[in-house]
Amino acid sequence: MYNTSINKALLLWYDVHKRKLPWREINDTYKTWLSEVMLQQTQVNTVIPYYKKWIKKYPTLLSVANSDIDDLLKLWEGLGYYSRCKNFYNACRIVMNDYCGEIPSDIKKFNSLPGVGPYIAAAVMSIAFNQSHPAIDTNINRVMFRYLGLKNKTNYNKKRIYSKLATFNNLRPGDIIQSIMDIGSSICKTNFVNCENCPLSNSCKAFINGNPLLYPNPKVKKAIPINYFIACFIQKNKSMLIVKRKNDVALGGLWELPMIKVDELKNKYNLNLNINYKIGNIVHSFSHYRMNISFYNCEIKNTKFYSNLDTNCIKWITRKQINDYAFHKANHKLFDLLEKNNV
Repeated sequence: MYNTSINKALLLWYDVHKRKLPWREINDTYKTWLSEVMLQQTQVNTVIPYYKKWIKKYPTLLSVANSDIDDLLKLWEGLGYYSRCKNFYNACRIVMNDYCGEIPSDIKKFNSLPGVGPYIAAAVMSIAFNQSHPAIDTNINRVMFRYLGLKNKTNYNKKRIYSKLATFNNLRPGDIIQSIMDIGSSICKTNFVNCENCPLSNSCKAFINGNPLLYPNPKVKKAIPINYFIACFIQKNKSMLIVKRKNDVALGGLWELPMIKVDELKNKYNLNLNINYKIGNIVHSFSHYRMNISFYNCEIKNTKFYSNLDTNCIKWITRKQINDYAFHKANHKLFDLLEKNNV
């Protein structure tokens, strides 16, 4: 049974205060889907310029399906979580081949596409197809924990949130979902609340209990492991050696300077390698680990190696060609070290 009073309050608030976002300008399923993929674990302000560049170059699902994955990764460069880009590319190709280019409106079929998952499936079905499927992202989760006065992030409480959200639906399920998203992003943040302007405050248990910031209990942060790497700057004439990461590893499909232990580099590529001097050191943090990279100027002694390279995964490029390839952020810090040290 729908909660009509809550529906009305949410929609009245949303119609006045909704965020102006580029993917909301027109109801386009492809654009809604793309935005949800980009927004996974990434802030809206970070996503907006990437989204605009993407839509300018790839305005349709067909244009993505017909593109090259390396070109897509280059456009995605810096946004992180690159598996999202590869999954989106593969999913678009499946839609073109198996669904004649029409994004399936059946949630089970859509959820079966690479990289979709329960949240994206529910969000796209609600927003693009106006179907009632509770979608729970970080913002919605926080708002609902406070609304129901829940502290512990147990599976039971998550089911309670899902059940309650199912009552917050009417003829505009997508707008209901987006209204709660916007409340969570603007007036019901992790460390800030503006309950006086919240359409849910009259029935919000955390507000009624006096301190919404106590809900839910904070997540215990785990120590981030540090992984140590050696990166090599190897030159031939005025070109530098770069290698492509395997698709089945973290940051797969991206290019980088050779970045493993020196003895592993020698064994893997059959290099007789001399270390000339240390260029510097950089630290770069990802979501689940931190990279500590020592960067060395190196020299290859066996010149026959040059003619035996697999050009699909190893290339020699000039510095002017750096922008032609997709590199992860840590590697761009290494390029900055080259400039800083006039190497």
